[in-house]
Amino acid sequence: MSRPAVLFPLFADVETLEGIGPKAAKLLPALGIERPRDFLFTLPYAVIDRRLRASIRDAVLPATVTVEVEVGAHVPARRKGGPVRVFVRDAATEFQLVFFHLKGDYLAKQLPTGQRRIVSGKVEIFDGLAQMVHPDHILRPEEARELAEFEPVYPLTAGVTQKQMARAAGAALMRAPALSEWIDPALLAREGWPGWQAALEAAHQPKGAADCAPEAPARLRLAYDEMFAHQLTLSLARTAFRRGKGRASVGDGHLQGRVRAALPYEPTAAQERAIAEIAADMGCDKRMSRLLQGDVGSGKTLVAFMALLNAVEAGGQGVMMAPTEILARQHFDGLKPLAESAGVTLDILSGRDRGTERAAKLKALAAGQLQVLVGTHAVFQKDVAFHDLRLAIIDEQHRFGVEQRKELGAKGIAADVLVMTATPIPRSLALAQYGDMDVSVLDEKPPGRTPVKTALISSGRYEEVVAHLRQAVAEGRQAYWVCPLVEESELVDLIAAEDRFKTLRAALGEGVVGLVHGQMAPADKDAAMADFVAGRSKVLVATTVIEVGVNVPNASIMVIERAETFGLAQLHQLRGRVGRGAAESTCLMMYQPPLSEAAERRLQILRESEDGFRIAEEDLAMRGAGDLVGTAQSGLPRFRVADLDRQAALMAVAQSDARALLATDPELTGPRGQAARVLLWLMGKDEAIRFIAVG
Repeated sequence: MSRPAVLFPLFADVETLEGIGPKAAKLLPALGIERPRDFLFTLPYAVIDRRLRASIRDAVLPATVTVEVEVGAHVPARRKGGPVRVFVRDAATEFQLVFFHLKGDYLAKQLPTGQRRIVSGKVEIFDGLAQMVHPDHILRPEEARELAEFEPVYPLTAGVTQKQMARAAGAALMRAPALSEWIDPALLAREGWPGWQAALEAAHQPKGAADCAPEAPARLRLAYDEMFAHQLTLSLARTAFRRGKGRASVGDGHLQGRVRAALPYEPTAAQERAIAEIAADMGCDKRMSRLLQGDVGSGKTLVAFMALLNAVEAGGQGVMMAPTEILARQHFDGLKPLAESAGVTLDILSGRDRGTERAAKLKALAAGQLQVLVGTHAVFQKDVAFHDLRLAIIDEQHRFGVEQRKELGAKGIAADVLVMTATPIPRSLALAQYGDMDVSVLDEKPPGRTPVKTALISSGRYEEVVAHLRQAVAEGRQAYWVCPLVEESELVDLIAAEDRFKTLRAALGEGVVGLVHGQMAPADKDAAMADFVAGRSKVLVATTVIEVGVNVPNASIMVIERAETFGLAQLHQLRGRVGRGAAESTCLMMYQPPLSEAAERRLQILRESEDGFRIAEEDLAMRGAGDLVGTAQSGLPRFRVADLDRQAALMAVAQSDARALLATDPELTGPRGQAARVLLWLMGKDEAIRFIAVG
């Protein structure tokens, strides 16, 4: 299947557009513009009112004003490089035009004394006089028609001018073809959105600031087009994934019963619900694609293990994968007692396994003697073969791409996939990121977890904090000390962590303090963690390596230095490392005064709430989607028009609309389906088209 001919002009070379030469073509990719279609979706972010006024007196200065003037005297610069002034008079008052660094007779030609001109630019009062410095436009009265009443302001990159952007966007608009409508007619009517071409024109030719706002009907419509194309792609991927031959894995519950009997507490209602949802998915012949989302300490491990046992009871194997060796070890340690109570064989495979040890594990795995495997990316290696893989669990999904999910699925004969995340994600982002999956949420905490007391302390009280630690260590307790996030540079983070390690070691004594950071060799990192887990070291100085998943029940103090440099979700994750045992736990957030308003609000929210979902919603409201998950590794789509922060509600509409369309027209062959195909091509969703082709 190839791109429809009607779209060819939009996918031509960008140099085919008016005003774009080879030089500009090389600079435009910095704005994400490589083809004419990209200009359509690079919308102006502001608009300048260039309507002609009688006089600058009508304006509240400073302001951009367009007036017709009579040109008066030219006053040359008093010193070399000084300003040249030209007096002009509009219908009501006199003011000056000011120019710097002019060459030759430019002014005499542009502004001949005694003639009339239209000037447009910013007018300000300077030393009591109204001035327009370097007007944006100088036109003869007969050229007035050339000046647009409202001038769009486009994003720029070095070497590209507003004039070029406006011309090229105008030329791209001329190429936008009439396309059949892909939006559900009832939705279009309800929202009062314009058609596609009309929306593009309105967005590129704003008549005022309101037309540039995310709430403007034309912008909402274009944002919806992007979200709808994204959700269609996810739904097609989901259908293709589930269309792959699935196998029903139905357990008889005998192993799960043993684990339940050994548990010191009853699972929460949320855990029971998630266990049942996963078992139902595994029991049908379509492949499972489910996300298990649970806040810090909500008991995901038990839910995951019950799912793994379901696979084993059905006669197969299960695998659980984590993004780092530290986390994989920890899952292994967490699952070991559960595996022992169930009587199933469990082992771990990591990059550390070599030679005969590795060979023995692989042999047991291929023979089916090893029932549950825990591992890192090492599980993807070519020589790792399962006897009968039924379920693959992936922890902390945002570190794994969709591609790796497919690879893993390919390892087993139609293995079910369960993804886990401990990062509570606001619904709109969960839909954008995981729209192809069903979601189970753990929103209750199991009994036995103590609430964490959170306190804010200014960095001036450092000595008090160290004294508090000395006391805690003497009582046999353990603590984390997290170093600030310095300008996203691992090197600077490292220096900060090493310095803090030295000062704390000097204060608390040799052998008491450990250090772990991202630049260490994996074996050293594991050794430092192992010392802390075993209680040999009492205080662990760390960069944010420990943010996700580290479990040391004896650690009851978390000190976060320069807490104001972290995001809300990150602080919530770090705090979740303590409060895992019976001891009363504290999180001390040290900050450097004075705090900005935003930082103060972030720290206050954390003091008030331990609910990760509430914190995530607040975080989204404060920081925006891109920052929230760090777009580079988040799996969040990069939208050109859609604004996930301000148009979040549209994402849910787009998902249900996409799923509804595919339910009635799975091959997209009906009239609206055909239009939706054109939308997918237009949005560059070529992989979605392949999913249809596969069908």
